[in-house]
Amino acid sequence: LPEVHDLPLEVIEDPVWRQSGHTVKGRDGCRVPLPWKVAGPSFGFGPDGSWLPQPDHWGDFSVEAQDGDTSSTLELYRSALRVRTELLRADDSLEWLDLGDDVLMFRRGSGVVCVVNFGEAPAELPPGDILLASGELDSGRLPTDTAAWIWAGSEPFPGDG
Repeated sequence: LPEVHDLPLEVIEDPVWRQSGHTVKGRDGCRVPLPWKVAGPSFGFGPDGSWLPQPDHWGDFSVEAQDGDTSSTLELYRSALRVRTELLRADDSLEWLDLGDDVLMFRRGSGVVCVVNFGEAPAELPPGDILLASGELDSGRLPTDTAAWIWAGSEPFPGDG
């Protein structure tokens, strides 16, 4: 969710607001409650509304609006949790891999590779099956500000059987 920058001054409660002599608003703009429903009081956060007002358009970001939308952040996280549960173990080894200065890449366990492109140009991906990507690939390359999980194990992807 985006941070809410226009909270009414009378609802700001972060101690930083008081300690700064009311010059620094603090964290309340990122503490506005999550919207669960597309409409209704506090977008379903609670029966009595929330302690911090939510913007009128936040129903578009709600769980209800994102549920089942394969391009939504909610479904991306659900997919990531599923893949993580199926493939990653607490005792997996971690190996850092080199794909250049602007790309963070590491392998977990026997085959899951995580690639994050912080550069300005799309990055080539290592061989393997894309398990998850935070955005659309660009002709098979990873766009800037995008992450991908890749199955690069020597055995078939465990989730296929």
